[in-house]
Amino acid sequence: MSAGWVAGAVRAQALVARYPGADGARDIAHGPTLDDALRRLATTPYARYTRTTAGLPDAQRAVAAGLLWHLRVLAGWLPPGGARLLVPLAAGFEIANVVSRLQAPEGRRTEAPEPYRLGALETAWRSLERAETLAELRAALAASPWGDPGDDTPWALVTGMRMAAARRTAVSVPPAHRWAQGRAVLLTARELFVYHRSLTESVRRDAARLLGARASAASSYREFRDSLPLAARWVLADIDEPGELWRAETLWWRTVQAEGATMLRQGRYGPAVVVGAVGLLSVDTWRVRAALESAARGGRPGEAFDALV
Repeated sequence: MSAGWVAGAVRAQALVARYPGADGARDIAHGPTLDDALRRLATTPYARYTRTTAGLPDAQRAVAAGLLWHLRVLAGWLPPGGARLLVPLAAGFEIANVVSRLQAPEGRRTEAPEPYRLGALETAWRSLERAETLAELRAALAASPWGDPGDDTPWALVTGMRMAAARRTAVSVPPAHRWAQGRAVLLTARELFVYHRSLTESVRRDAARLLGARASAASSYREFRDSLPLAARWVLADIDEPGELWRAETLWWRTVQAEGATMLRQGRYGPAVVVGAVGLLSVDTWRVRAALESAARGGRPGEAFDALV
């Protein structure tokens, strides 16, 4: 194993050790106010971005920005080319940048939040940022590793990116293949059977690569679940109807947490340690964002938060 991977793995383990973890998130969640929760965050690695936040959405975004900063730092410790392993795992930040632009009133994009700065973890953000219209945004995606989302409606653009992120992770980050497949299951089930939206041809094609052609073309939730490959059915275990997909989402996060911890423990200072650390850091960020919401509600954690701590 190269010295670069050893250094990156040691750095990854050190980052995980500094994050609040389940106990810290539980403390933050009980507030009993958002201000109290933010004071507790001041002693964590999230403090870099949360010191000047005001309000729950701003605080949650700042927590996510803290994760991105540490992923960029971690990428800098990896050997030449090693940062490519993290690019698909950081794809959600680029998607969030696009979502923010699409949600801003037409002609008033300056009102969108400051975009996440991805540095070496960027896929194509500089090209996407220059797009002035939905058609130009679709063209920029099609010319990049994201691929053509199949249409230029806001929904199609974002859904295409989300499915492409799962596809890219499954292909480029073998230790995270199971997570990517599970994410594709959740995305497909939600779009087809909660929102009742047909997938574009390109999104269906990506879904078929990960889940099989039968599942991606299913006409009912039960048919979809029964058509999934055995390796992907775990995410819908005991989920009998689409309205319970939030439970599947929680199971997905718990699986990332458990498998990430195993990778960190058994990875022998290679890429799997880094991927496992990214999984654990991502879980911690999800948990802290949920904890902030609980604190803002007067210290009353929700069911999904309780299930993860």
